[in-house]
Amino acid sequence: MSELSSSQAGTVIAHYGIAVAVRFDDGQETRLPLKRSQAVVVGDRVEVQGEGFRALPSAGVLRRRDSHGRVRSVAAHLDLLGIVVAPIPISPVGFIDRGLVAARTANLEARILINKSDLPGAEALHADLSDRYSDLVEIDLISAHTQKGLKEICSWLSEGRRGVFVGTSGVGKSSLLNALLPDLDLDVGEINEVSGLGRHVTSVATLHSLESGGELIDTPGFRDFGPVAVSSGELATYFPGFEAALEYRCHFRNCLHVSEPGCVVLQALAEGRIQEERHAAYLSLLKDLQQAESDPLPK
Repeated sequence: MSELSSSQAGTVIAHYGIAVAVRFDDGQETRLPLKRSQAVVVGDRVEVQGEGFRALPSAGVLRRRDSHGRVRSVAAHLDLLGIVVAPIPISPVGFIDRGLVAARTANLEARILINKSDLPGAEALHADLSDRYSDLVEIDLISAHTQKGLKEICSWLSEGRRGVFVGTSGVGKSSLLNALLPDLDLDVGEINEVSGLGRHVTSVATLHSLESGGELIDTPGFRDFGPVAVSSGELATYFPGFEAALEYRCHFRNCLHVSEPGCVVLQALAEGRIQEERHAAYLSLLKDLQQAESDPLPK
C-alpha cells in the first residue's frame, strides 16, 4: 500500500530513445530510463513509482507506418493535427491524404497549414489545395518568417487542446514552433540544393506549452507519411472526398472501389462528383496498404 500511495501521475514531455522526461501534475519534472519492452510516446500519461513507471491507457494517438512496415505511434492524447506543407520543398504526392486519413482514424481535427507564404509559388499552392480540399478541411496561408496567420493558429491551439504538426523535412515545422514559442530556439534546417529536400533537424520528440494554454508536440520530420495504421478494407471510410458517395451502399459488401460493378464510389467518379486525381490518390494508398498487409513484418 505504501508503494502505491507514493506513485505519481504525469505526462511524457520528451522522448530520448533510451529515456523519457516526465512532468508531474504538480509541475515538477524528472527523467526516467526506458526499458526496451516499454512503448510510450510524448503525450502519454504515466504512473511513476521510484525509478519505474507504467503507461496509462491512451487516446488521440497519431500513428504512421515507417519505411520498414512497422506501425509507429507518433504522439498521444492529441486533439489537433496540423499538416504542414510549403512551396519548397514539395511534399510527396498523397502526403496530405495520408495525413487526413491518419487524423480521421485517431478522431483528430485536421488543418492544412501552407507555410512560407512569403515565397513564390505559395499563392498557386493555396489555390490548388483549396480546389481539392477546401470543402473538407480548413486551409491556412501562414509564414513563420513574417508571422502571417500565426494568431489564427494560436487561437486554434486554444486552452485545453493539444496539437502536433506533421510535415516532410524542410517545410518549416521547427521555424513555426520557434515563431509560436520564441524561447524554444530549435535548430532550423536548410534545403538541399541538389535534392530539393530538407534535412532532418528535430531528433527528439518534445511537448511544449503555449501562452494561449494549448500545447504543441514537436516530432522528428519524415519524408513520407507511410501507409497509415488502417486496413485496406477500411481505407475508403476514412478517405477524404468519399463521404457523400459512401452514404449509399455498394453492391458488394467488401467493395474496394477499384473496378467492381455496382460501386457507388465509381459511380460518383463517372458522374464527376469525385475527382479523378482524388480516386487515383486513393488507389495509390490502397496499393501501399495492400502491399504492407501482404509483406511479413520485419523482426
